Amino acid sequence: MSTDLKQATSSGSSGVGRRSLLGAAALTAAGGVQSTSTTAGATTSPPMNRHLHIEDRISDLLQHPDLAGFARLLLPGGSVAVDPDMRLREVGSLMPYHSRVHPPEVVAALNRLIDDTRSGHVVFHDNYTAAEKHRDPSLEATGLFFLRGRPGAPFALVAPGGGFSYVATLHEGLPYALQINRRGYNAFVLVYRVGQGGAPATRDLAVALSHVVRHAAELAVSSRDWSLWGSSAGARMVAAIGTHGTHGTAAYGGDELPRPAAVVMAYTGHSEIARQGETDPPTFVIAGEQDRIAPEDVMERRVAALRRAGARVEYRRYAGVGHGFGAGTGTSAEGWIDDAIRFWEGVMPHAGK
Repeated sequence: MSTDLKQATSSGSSGVGRRSLLGAAALTAAGGVQSTSTTAGATTSPPMNRHLHIEDRISDLLQHPDLAGFARLLLPGGSVAVDPDMRLREVGSLMPYHSRVHPPEVVAALNRLIDDTRSGHVVFHDNYTAAEKHRDPSLEATGLFFLRGRPGAPFALVAPGGGFSYVATLHEGLPYALQINRRGYNAFVLVYRVGQGGAPATRDLAVALSHVVRHAAELAVSSRDWSLWGSSAGARMVAAIGTHGTHGTAAYGGDELPRPAAVVMAYTGHSEIARQGETDPPTFVIAGEQDRIAPEDVMERRVAALRRAGARVEYRRYAGVGHGFGAGTGTSAEGWIDDAIRFWEGVMPHAGK
């Protein structure tokens, strides 16, 4: 039995307060996260009780006792094969649609999870019940990572990209959440189903969002002024929720919720806007001038359409970067997350109330 499975906490509900039902056997059965296969000559490191470093290996992450029960969901999953001997400084090679992966940011975010776990905080939450997972094993590869901010502060829910073939949690998920959290806000990172297209993934987003709002008091987050953040495929998902207005989450199987205070979209080809008589939420949009997957002109057409429809939009285009640049550290895009947070703060309907 794997370290993850032995140390996972069993429960029959999806309520707040447990570690996780997830283990290596369940994830392998689900097909959503590929089990780690040991290559010839691979070494197995003993579990550690310290922070991770960029020279540590994937196996160190998987066996870390403070990440037990959910460690495999930190990796891209899907059809991406993982060498347990790979160094964390090489983790960008697991995300082929992405660029500018910054290993120190990855490790800093992982160490934040370790610190929070040691402090007694629950950092991973299930969105689906055990019964739902039994009926659909692919739901085993879903959930929410949580970086808690000020009690009662608004939350951001982040959907990483990956072309619906993997989830770039380590690049467009936790590093974003860490920066958002440093401003005092609560931040969640979605892990969703892959290999099935956009509709099931967006349903996972709607269910996760409903879960957070439903359990807002237990999680110590505000159920108002929340924002949705997405990159690439994740941006398609958050835009789809926002475009359907007050029916966005319900349209994808979640609860009937107010529309988000803001949507933050990074480099995506999503083109849909709200129907006549409705307006998209305030939207912050970023694109790279060298993007060949979601070209900037596609983004700019949607920005223009949103503005014509009366939506408030802020658009940033960055030189010298292509698709999947994440936080943009060391590039012309560095600092965009702080700009997006300021935009969100400027459109919060209940700010100061």
